[in-house]
This record gives sequence, C-alpha cells and structure tokens, in this order.
Amino acid sequence: MLELLSTDLLWWHWIAFGLILVTLEIFIGTFMLLGLGVAAMLVGATDNLFKTSIETELTLWLILSLLSILLWFKYLKNPRVETTGQSNYTLETLGTVEEAISANARGKVKFDAPVLGNTTWFATSKEDIAINSRVKIIEIKGQLIEVANI
Repeated sequence: MLELLSTDLLWWHWIAFGLILVTLEIFIGTFMLLGLGVAAMLVGATDNLFKTSIETELTLWLILSLLSILLWFKYLKNPRVETTGQSNYTLETLGTVEEAISANARGKVKFDAPVLGNTTWFATSKEDIAINSRVKIIEIKGQLIEVANI
C-alpha cells in the first residue's frame, strides 16, 4: 500500500488535501481542521522542495498536526468567561453604602465591580451601617445581598 502511495502521491496532492481541510473548516468553525490543513500544505511544500518519502511525509504531517492541536488548546483557544449569572462575583467585592442599612433591613449599596451584572443592589446587614461606609459581600440571597462593614 505504501509503495502505491509513494508512486502516486505527489506534492500537490498534499496541497489539495490541505485546501480541502481548510475549506471544511469554513463550514465547521472549530479551528481544528485549520491546523491539520496548514500542516498538510507544509508537507506538500516540503515534498516539493526536498522530494521526501511517503513515510517521512506522513510522519511530518502527524507531528505538525499534533503540534497545531497542542498549540490550539494551550495558547490560542479563548476560554469563554461569562460575565452574567451567579458565578461572576467574589465575596471580596467591596462597595459603598448609598442608603443607610438598619439591622435586618434594606439599604442600597454601590459595588466597585459589577455583581451579577449590576453595580447597585439592595442589601441587608445584621448590623447598622451608615451612609458612605465601605462594605463587603457576606452572602447573596436571591435578589438581596448581605453585607458587613470591612
């Protein structure tokens, strides 16, 4: 089988294979086939310049393909970070009281960074907190945020 491929497989077949993979990437959109296609085109260019054997071509394509996949997952893939929902706050988020908060009553707090997509929230506290006091989040309870003096 390798003898048949080595006599019939020319450098431009690798280029065509790479172009097919890159074209398929347009419809899939994962960027996985892009690396495989570029690797195939590099193998075609190498075969055209150095007249390599089929074993060398396949090995080179395998190595370049694996490198492109590793690079994609390690450096190029953008991890999607959600900025909404209940996972984008930390208990260290600080804010300033805009409406005084009486013990176990509501007040209003403006946070330095958005909490659940908004910077101003109604808040409760187990203690009295005056206006312009700095507070931190203790717990989020539905639409209310429990805060405490820092």
